[in-house]
Formats: sequence, C-alpha cells, structure tokens
Amino acid sequence: MRTLRSIPWLFLALAMLAVPCTSSAQISVGVSIRIAPPALPVYAQPVCPGDGYIWTPGYWAYGPDGYYWVPGTWVMAPAVGMLWTPGYWGWGGGIYAWHGGYWGPHIGFYGGVNYGFGYGGVGYEGGYWNHGVFAYNRSVTNVNVTVIHNTYNKTVINNTTANRVSYSGGTGGINARPNHGEEAAAREHHVQATSKQMEHEHMASTNRAQLASANHGRPAFAATAKPGEFNGRGATAANRPGGPNNAAARGVGHNRPSGESAARPAGTAHPNAERATPTSANAPQSRPNNQGEQHPNESRPNNKRDPPKGGSERHEGEERTR
Repeated sequence: MRTLRSIPWLFLALAMLAVPCTSSAQISVGVSIRIAPPALPVYAQPVCPGDGYIWTPGYWAYGPDGYYWVPGTWVMAPAVGMLWTPGYWGWGGGIYAWHGGYWGPHIGFYGGVNYGFGYGGVGYEGGYWNHGVFAYNRSVTNVNVTVIHNTYNKTVINNTTANRVSYSGGTGGINARPNHGEEAAAREHHVQATSKQMEHEHMASTNRAQLASANHGRPAFAATAKPGEFNGRGATAANRPGGPNNAAARGVGHNRPSGESAARPAGTAHPNAERATPTSANAPQSRPNNQGEQHPNESRPNNKRDPPKGGSERHEGEERTR
C-alpha cells in the first residue's frame, strides 16, 4: 500500500523535472533595485592596443555599497565576427533591472543608451569585420595607424551630446524600444562576457574609489587600455561627472530622434545621420552600423593617416563633431 501511495508523488516529481528552466542568461536580467543609476561620466578613450580588440563601454554596476563604475576597456573579441552588445539598466515593474551585455554576430538592443565611441544608442559605428579582420572607424575610435592599418573614416552625426542618461524607461529615462533588427539579434546565438571582462568588473567592485558615493559620478578609473589594467599607462580618469540623473530636468528624454520608426532595421543608418566620404579610396562607401560580417562589395580599408593631434586619447564627445 505504501508503494502504491508513493506512485503519484513520484510522477509529480518527474513532471517537475521535465519542466524546462529559464536561466538568468536567457532572460538577461541580473540585479534589480529601486534607485536609478548615476549619469554616465565624460571620459577619454585609451588608444586601441592592437588588431581584433573591440571597445566595450563603461557602465555603472551595483554592489553591497551601491553603484560603482566599471571602466570602459578594449577587449579581444572571443571569435572572428563577434561584436559586443553593451548591457543596460531598464525600468520595469517598479525596479531598475540590469540587462547584461553579450557577444554576437550583430548588435542587439541596449536600451537606447548613448555610451559614446560608436555606441550612440542604436547599433555600432566604431567598426566592422571585413574578411576576418576588424576595420576601425577612426572618427569615433582612438587608433594608432602606425600599429593598426585596417582603418577608415566615416563621420557619425549625433545631436544628443548633452544626454548622459544611463538607463532606459522610468522617470527621466531614455524612451526606446527594440527595432526589428535588434529583436532578431536577440534571438541569435550569444556568447557571455569573457573571463577577462568578468575579472575586470570584479576588480572595479573591490576598488572603493569606483563607488559613486565616493567619486560623485567622476571615477578615478573611467577607462583602461585592457581589462584589469587600472594602474596601467592607458588608464584614464573621468573628465567630469555626467550631470543629474533626471534627463527630463534638462529637456532631453531619449536618444533616438522622435520621428524614428521602431521598425527600422538595426543594420541601416538613420536618414538624418549624414556621413562623410571615407578618406581612403579602399574604405567602405556604405556600411550597416551593426553588421558582424564584411559587406560583399567592400575591400579591406587601409587609411594610414597620421594619428589625430592634441593627445593620444579620444574623448567621448569627439565622434559627434568630426
């Protein structure tokens, strides 16, 4: 009799085991809090250390002592053709939830947050993969052409330089929704942050100078040349804080132009984003802003102009004016 009575419980246990579990990576949501993250600080981009490195913008993470700044850094792509979609804070259900970044063949949705250096809120204008080699757009990335030769120039126009808001939705947050291309990118195969990226974030969490409560939005280490090199020659401090959290108080509510259609494919440029003709004859004439593979009609760009004068660092606002 005991055996017969236990059979229903056995079937129930088996049924529970058969239900698929949703991992945190699939829903891409980690920490959730009720306090909005600080505004993005203004900082310079260190020079790219070498071929195959992709810029990953800095962001505010959250720990036991509150928000802390994880410096932007150059990261070696885990595989040819992989691009980095930054993480972002999004408001929903009464909380701010962190949506983690990931590697994939195309750039997905990152909340419309304007991280700068090619991440203007939609896609990526900092470069693209061309025949297995990453080509860098020197108008938005700091590249030494004596070391890296696969470069080109394409001006990126962005009329929201005053918007330093670091989160999507909620009071004063960015009003953005994923377009069809970004939704498609979200369904592709993704690779999580590399071990060096995770170590980089951990190092930031243990440095009290990175806490927003200590640096008041102006972290001592705003960007590094490589992950974890906080005291390296390429480390840069924030030039100034990003300003108040509430974008509405400054008259800016979002990064995407008000007339933009949410259905615009992620790989096409906004009609108002005029771009100059690349300076190299071999540079691409037309380029989707988040394509992971080379355009079939493009050859490898090779612009060997001298590095920009005035220092070895590119400031976050420069890509909007060149």
